[in-house]
Order: sequence, then structure tokens, then C-alpha cells
Amino acid sequence: MKTILITGGVRGIGAAIARAFLKKYTREEARVCVSYSKDEESAKELRLLGAETYLSNVASEAQVQALFEKIGGVDILVNNAGVSLIKQLQDTTLDDFKKVFSVNVEGAFLCSREASKSMISKQSGLIVNISSVWGEVGGSCESVYSASKAALIGFTKALAKELGYSGVRVNCISPGVIQTKMNACFSETDLQALKEEIPLGRLGVGEDVAKAVLFLEENDYITGADIPVNGGFCL
Repeated sequence: MKTILITGGVRGIGAAIARAFLKKYTREEARVCVSYSKDEESAKELRLLGAETYLSNVASEAQVQALFEKIGGVDILVNNAGVSLIKQLQDTTLDDFKKVFSVNVEGAFLCSREASKSMISKQSGLIVNISSVWGEVGGSCESVYSASKAALIGFTKALAKELGYSGVRVNCISPGVIQTKMNACFSETDLQALKEEIPLGRLGVGEDVAKAVLFLEENDYITGADIPVNGGFCL
């Protein structure tokens, strides 16, 4: 039986990924585990679908270690937990910076470190980091967020080289503008303007990213890749 863990997995992109795995596998074939730091109602909905849910803050080393002690070894880890920050640089505090990096980068590091232990032992496994189009090209007024997501891409490539000889694949997905609560700060006018910049003519949805995760699971000769899921937003 496979064990799959999606961090930040009860809302938005994470929930879409969890639902995709729940649809693909029966309960006898895979355990679909999700971690979350808030939104108990959304966690309850996923539990009804068959997911195992765990309250855990990925920015805490102790909580991440406790999470993996409860779940055990994992075969697939999706580092999806993340926070955004839209601020001009001169208004950004050091605490703002540390909060973004603690979740977006340190969380992925901590979870990957714990997951890799059993993966190396089994000589197989898949880690997927969820970055962002802003990690590829940078976003105005999102310099700290962009830097954290760029760090994830670099982490992915380095870790793919390090773990490849142990049969563990590490890849990254960089979504474009996806319709989630994280983008609720944008007005309809802003979203329409963004849509007009996308060659495919629509905003993305969580299912678009979930399909990319399933693709990376199925193709076992891909590692170190950064897959853009952005409708052609940055070509």
C-alpha cells in the first residue's frame, strides 16, 4: 500500500491534489494523508472522502517530526503548504520575511528531510514541491514570496541530484494564476487583467495542478524538473 502526504492539503491546490489521489486509489491501495494548520471544516470534508488528516505546522521542526512519527514512511510527498505576501519591499518587515520562508522553504526542507529517510531505505519515492510562476520570473510587490518560491526550485534541482542515486525523484510544479483563496485579495478587475495576459484565456484551477502531480507520479524517468502549469502566462 502506498502512503501519500500532501502538506497544506485541505484547501485550494492541496485539496485538489488530495482529491485526485483519492479518486485514483482505493483505500486498500493507498493512504492519502494531508496535513493542515487551520480550517477544520475543510479537513472534515476530506476525512469523509477517505483522507487521513493531521493538524501540523510545517514551520515547526518538532511538529513535522511528530507528524512523520504518526504517519510513518511515505512514498509520495507533495510540499504544498505555503503562505503569500503582497507588500512593497520598503514596507516588508524582517518578521514578514521569516514567516514566508519558514513555511514555504523551511517547511519543504523539514518534510523532505523526514520523508527521504524511508525513501532512501526503500530505494524509491517521489517528492513534488509546489512553487509558483513568480519563483520563475518574479512578481512586483511580491519579492519575498517570489524569492521563497525560487528557493524551492533550486532546492528541487539540488535534491534531485542528491537523491537520484537512491531511486528517489524530486520535481517541482510552478502554477500560474490559480483560483484559490490565496488569490482572494485580487479584485475582479485585477483577475480579468491577469486572464487577458494568459494565452489559453482562463485562470487555472486546482485540478490543473493535480493532473501535473499525477503525471509526475506516473512517469518515473522525470526528476529535477520544474513544470509550469500556467496556461502560457510566462512564455
